[in-house]
Amino acid sequence: NHLFGLRQALDMIFEEGLENVFTRHKLLADAVRAAVTKWEEGQALTFNIEEPEERSDAVTTVLVKEKDQLTAFREFCNKKCGVVIGAGIGDLTGKAFRIAHMGHVNAPMILGTLGVIEVGLRALRVPHGTGGVQAAIDWLGESVCA
Repeated sequence: NHLFGLRQALDMIFEEGLENVFTRHKLLADAVRAAVTKWEEGQALTFNIEEPEERSDAVTTVLVKEKDQLTAFREFCNKKCGVVIGAGIGDLTGKAFRIAHMGHVNAPMILGTLGVIEVGLRALRVPHGTGGVQAAIDWLGESVCA
């Protein structure tokens, strides 16, 4: 089964083209970063990686300053919205959540995830800047050629 899955993944990469895969990952990463930048305005969330040029195009890790809100937030997203938000791992366990934006991921998936995150932040009254999803939409609308 693992070999079959690997073959399918490689076929998908070959079909899309490796450079197109890298471009898609970069566009989606930048859309997520646009959303997180807006959310940071509430000063309860921040990027794990402070320097923008050092951030990954694979995953964005968001630090949560009020750790007691993190479990409730992730549970809300999962149980109320059906979206599993990645937990912080290693030294970031219990301190962060992760948004993946590589692999078999596209703009509607990312925008849906960002929307659920924004709903969760609002529902649980986590201080955050508004308009994160709109910032991601704006980024994609300006960056993707028609």
